[in-house]
Amino acid sequence: MIAETIRRAWSLGAGPDNAPMTIDMNSTICEVFGKAKQGAAYGYTRVLGYHPLVATWAKTGEVLHARLRKGSSQRGTGRFVEELVARVRRAGATGALVLRADAGFFSYSLLDTLNRLGVSWSITVAIEPRIRACIEAIDESAWRTIFYPDGGEAQVAETTYVAGKYGGFRSLRLVVRRTRLGDPVQQALWPDWRHHAFVTNLDTDTIAVDQFHRDHATVELAIRDLKEGAGLEHCPSSKFFANAAWFGCAVLAHNLVRWTVRLGQLHPDEQLTVTRTLRSRMMAVPGRLVNRSRRLVLRLPEKWPWATSFTGGLTRIRSLPQLA
Repeated sequence: MIAETIRRAWSLGAGPDNAPMTIDMNSTICEVFGKAKQGAAYGYTRVLGYHPLVATWAKTGEVLHARLRKGSSQRGTGRFVEELVARVRRAGATGALVLRADAGFFSYSLLDTLNRLGVSWSITVAIEPRIRACIEAIDESAWRTIFYPDGGEAQVAETTYVAGKYGGFRSLRLVVRRTRLGDPVQQALWPDWRHHAFVTNLDTDTIAVDQFHRDHATVELAIRDLKEGAGLEHCPSSKFFANAAWFGCAVLAHNLVRWTVRLGQLHPDEQLTVTRTLRSRMMAVPGRLVNRSRRLVLRLPEKWPWATSFTGGLTRIRSLPQLA
């Protein structure tokens, strides 16, 4: 159902066509209350709930693929990615694909799957002893200073991480960002560097690929809007599959907002779409439907500041062709 609606929306002009496409994959916690919820469990966050997988298009925030899992589940990533790539290809995405993910998804089997599917990747890795040793071996002259929004100092460098054992060695491009942020209230006497590392097969400059990977954080905004704007804050049923259906409906509602904004050109593409904003400006508007000369007329507020955007978007959406 979700795959078909994506294909139809993209065929009307909401898709990437042959342009490069960045996909953000993440998991979240749908907290529940009460012991009667099927599949709800305590995961690594020690929160009772479900642990769904979500993949979003970085440009629009629309959900491309989602799967509800029980609260303690960490499985299904490989199959999820295969279904995700097949879905966006069938929907009409013919350009290059890049997958971004955090450290919870890093595995060599996932990298092998992405390479087999022809998908580029940028995935965070945990700072475990071998990674830390690799970082400490970076020469000081290799670090390049970058601008960091939170202030303080920030530098990036890259090296090669050789991983594997028993003859299965592989070399991965390891990009490291280190930050030394000062507390504006109480400055530390000797602030330490904090490191964030990720592996990637993108052939891009170190600073540019670090900025690209940092943009993965926008997936959290899309998930938050999925919860607050589309009703995923609650899983109302005690049955797991009923909640899975509720999850699917929430994804459809979330995507419909994105497609309405994109096809109706309600605001520039570089602006973040927030369901609450669109609802207050375009949907929850006091109006009255009247019959005038045998014609239905929608009367809206006289000094409504978004009247031009509403009528323009409505005209553009009405002009879309009818799909069979």
